[in-house]
Amino acid sequence: MKRALQRGDLIYIQSYKHDGSLHRTWVKGFVLDITSEYTVAITNKTWVVEADGRRWLTREPAVCFFYHHKWYNVIAMIRRAGIYYYCNLASPSTYDGEAMKNIDYDLDVKFYPDGKYELLDEDEFYDHSHQMNYPHEVKGILQKYVGQLLDLHRKKKTPFNDKQIQKYFGEYQRLYRIVNH
Repeated sequence: MKRALQRGDLIYIQSYKHDGSLHRTWVKGFVLDITSEYTVAITNKTWVVEADGRRWLTREPAVCFFYHHKWYNVIAMIRRAGIYYYCNLASPSTYDGEAMKNIDYDLDVKFYPDGKYELLDEDEFYDHSHQMNYPHEVKGILQKYVGQLLDLHRKKKTPFNDKQIQKYFGEYQRLYRIVNH
């Protein structure tokens, strides 16, 4: 029987591709909040392992929202120049007792502190959609969620609320000090 995820847990975060192959793993995420909609985990100087074995260390702290019923996850990267939001179009995230898992569907939206944004990896999405036979309904769902992300960001609603991100990060810093002392 798997143990329920709890605040303060350290978890793996695993992203797969549609064909079931492992895409990327974050070695450590600190669980900060769990709601019926999403799980918030903080990554800070965390090792990331790519499918080809390459490893790299994240440069800045990030507040990660893993949605349980929506087809995206959002990583709010806290940098000196402001908060950058990186949105992965992906299947809803699930925790299976081993890791927080989802299927990455290539398309990404990056929002800059000045409000501008970029839609990224469209070529990769089209290539993989043909190679891995993404179902038409999945493609339609992803298009819908790109629009939803743009709307949420424009309205500064969760997870695109800088004050909320700072609050989560401050809470993480306090809890992490307590857990590690």
